[in-house]
Amino acid sequence: MVGSVAGADLVTSLRRAGVQRGDLVALVISPALEFGLATAASAAAGSAASSWAAVAGTAAEVGRADEALRPRWVVWSGQTATRLAADGVRVATCWDITAAHRLLFGGWRADPGWAWARLHGLATDPMPAGGPLDLFGPDLFGPDVVGRDQGDPSDPVAPDGHLRPEWVSGGWSDSPERIARWAALALDVAGQQQAALTGLEDRPMALPTARCESAAELLCAELSADGLPMDRAAAEQVLAPIIGPRPRSEAEAGALRAARDAEVLRHAPAGVTADLRSPAQVRTLLARAGVDVPDTRAWRLRDMRDAHPLVGALLEWRKAERIATTYGYAWLDQHLGADGRLRGAWTGSDGAAGRMTASAGLHNMPAALRPAVVAADGHVFVRADLGQIEPRVLAAVTGDQALTVATGSDDLYAPVAAQLGVDRPVAKVAVLGAMYGQTTGHGAQALRRLNAAYPVAMAYLDSADRAGRAGRDLRTYGGRLIVLAPAPGAEPRSSSRAAAYGRYARNAMIQGAAAELFKMWAVTVRARCGPLGARIVLCLHDELLVHCPREHAETVSRLVDDCLREAARRWAPGCGVRFISDTTIVRCWSDAKNGDARNGVAGDLADAVVSP
Repeated sequence: MVGSVAGADLVTSLRRAGVQRGDLVALVISPALEFGLATAASAAAGSAASSWAAVAGTAAEVGRADEALRPRWVVWSGQTATRLAADGVRVATCWDITAAHRLLFGGWRADPGWAWARLHGLATDPMPAGGPLDLFGPDLFGPDVVGRDQGDPSDPVAPDGHLRPEWVSGGWSDSPERIARWAALALDVAGQQQAALTGLEDRPMALPTARCESAAELLCAELSADGLPMDRAAAEQVLAPIIGPRPRSEAEAGALRAARDAEVLRHAPAGVTADLRSPAQVRTLLARAGVDVPDTRAWRLRDMRDAHPLVGALLEWRKAERIATTYGYAWLDQHLGADGRLRGAWTGSDGAAGRMTASAGLHNMPAALRPAVVAADGHVFVRADLGQIEPRVLAAVTGDQALTVATGSDDLYAPVAAQLGVDRPVAKVAVLGAMYGQTTGHGAQALRRLNAAYPVAMAYLDSADRAGRAGRDLRTYGGRLIVLAPAPGAEPRSSSRAAAYGRYARNAMIQGAAAELFKMWAVTVRARCGPLGARIVLCLHDELLVHCPREHAETVSRLVDDCLREAARRWAPGCGVRFISDTTIVRCWSDAKNGDARNGVAGDLADAVVSP
């Protein structure tokens, strides 16, 4: 049924439709802020599903409906949450079709037309083109020149089963009726996605993972809107000793670059110069100084730092050059707002193993800039960092009992070293090597001992490696598809390329599962700490940075630790693995890493044991 909410507010309309807590309610917002909604609650009660449009709705109405009814909002993508967050509205839960699609089918592309086609098993090569209607083409008049029926243009689904390109490219918002139909279509897709995830073989966590991934997209919209607190003056004080003072002209900027170069070239043999931004010229420069290297990769140069003063100077130059070109004054001017917030666009999945990503360098910010990340007046940061998360996740997803026992230690590598009969550093290299596919070199002998000590975990990794080499797709613990099969018609992979896919597969299975646990922790923190005015402002690999009022700091710190226990129980119930995090209250982000809890309290080790 299609109707209107004229004369009734959104809460009343949803109640009349029978919506209760947790029910799916599709929500679309047009560029003109017209709302389309659809609910299946009426269908569950024995009547037809409802969809309707609300002309010139407000985000506040959605916020009130969320507080009163707590439905699970179905959205096509995080763009809806972004629109709501821009108006200060933060809904509790959602079903994000884009996030669920990436979980089900892997990869990055997830626009409505593509998601619909993959869900319905339709051909995607070539997909129907988007864009405006061709005034001279066959689509204008219905049947084309060979009599193909184009169907009813008011139906978003064409006779060939695909979504109509003109709907996907924005035509869905042309009228209230279309807006309502687009919402109903979203509701239909969400139901089909849930059925597909529930039907995945041996992946019972797939549906909860999709819900968590959807909530992570809500968090991403809020991270993008809120930004990371940063003190501009402090940032410039950090930058000046590294790259020089802020240049007043391009000529002055060139002089500063030349001065940085000169600090390296003064170590070169007399009369020898080079463009330090050219790897080939740098290699020649090193050779002239008596340092022969096959390439100039940083890890190789670090091993040869003592060979010649030129090498150390070059490594320091690279750090400064990276900051100057990527995190310099232009970066501050572009991304740091007048409100003292550094903003970038966040997304809940990288399209591969499923890690959260951000633009504006937020995921790769040099540690040197952390002193500039300072909490606002009257606020502090609660910083929490998961400890040795990947080997603990390996124990959880494989059920290896011996490795599970090792997770009972604060330092997992200590009991592993004792079990293998090696030093702790060698044990760490061996464990990480097993997960990253580094099976030769330092730690290789200990790696072989791992197979005997932890056979279940190692067999899991080896199985993933074989699948990667053979080009067989895999699914993570939470059901994310890791695409390993070659594209149709692709050339056979060389042995070295196949081996690289094997290494990627074993790592992606652990990285992907770790990302699933991390996001479940993050969205739990979002839900539990929000009422105290606490906001997550950074998700960095396995680290959370929560910005909260000073008077609630101790409570938020305890909640963050409690949330790890809650998330671990939900993510891997009964696995017996102990997860830990280092939680600290600080005024400045760098204080946590430095062990200096100035204006705060020292860090505590949070303990989350998932009882078998």
